[in-house]
Amino acid sequence: MDITKLYEELFLMIKDEHNIKKEAHLGDYTYTKTGGKADILIFPTSYEEVQKVVSFSYKESIPLTILGNGSNLIIKDGGIRGIVMNLTKMTDIRCSENRIIAQSGAAIIDVSRFALSKHLTGLEFACGIPGSVGGALYMNAGAYGGETADVLLSALVVTREGKMLRLSKDQLDLGYRSSAIAKQNYLVLEAEFLLKSGNARKIKEKMDELTYLRESKQPLEYPSCGSVFKRPPGHFAGKLIQDSGLQGTQVGGVQVSTKHAGFMVNVNHGTATDYLNLIQLVKQTVKEKFNVELETEVKVIGED
Repeated sequence: MDITKLYEELFLMIKDEHNIKKEAHLGDYTYTKTGGKADILIFPTSYEEVQKVVSFSYKESIPLTILGNGSNLIIKDGGIRGIVMNLTKMTDIRCSENRIIAQSGAAIIDVSRFALSKHLTGLEFACGIPGSVGGALYMNAGAYGGETADVLLSALVVTREGKMLRLSKDQLDLGYRSSAIAKQNYLVLEAEFLLKSGNARKIKEKMDELTYLRESKQPLEYPSCGSVFKRPPGHFAGKLIQDSGLQGTQVGGVQVSTKHAGFMVNVNHGTATDYLNLIQLVKQTVKEKFNVELETEVKVIGED
């Protein structure tokens, strides 16, 4: 693949040199601060640009990877070939009565704060989730007893052929950390949330309480990929890891957090390979001690 030629063709669609980069370091765009280079990294600012790039990549058989704010993600050290599309410049949030429409690149935390400003209740659970709106839909993100499916009404998506679709919550098939978006390779443009009128003081009290719980229990002082493993049936991943004596275990620069065993933190210039090796060590140890198969919640992409 001729990267220079690809850059030139994509530049005609994006038309802003600040929104297209060649051989970009992806560690600059992930919460773990790890990851190799992207051949081409683009930041679309309109739905039209997204559609153009998606249609182009499909017709030309060029790999296309979608990147939100890189929170629950590990990008391997070999980077990503083809086009990486980062949606973090598409962050508009608006309100219509009890509905909030938010673009894919908006932080779900910002959407929950916007809901508070409009005295709307239902998104308090999201006040500490570090992902984007698109990421929240992709994995049906949840915390503290709430999840995206509870408040989602519909989503505007683009198929990998470049066709735009409006899908209802039922069509999105949201399950535990899963969705039709992940299964069908849809790209989320915007989400529509249906909330209820509420008391601003009570909404803020709930958000303050959840923020305190998160800050007191999670290792926010270090780069991390968030919760690494899904909750195994009948267990808690963090408790299994802790009871396996793995808290504080380190591979390279990455450590099982001493604050919360369900998290892995980058304490000393760790690499994606360090993360993957530590994940494998934890899975193997928990399997040996408790005969429980841990399944990763974090998404792993890219080349070795």
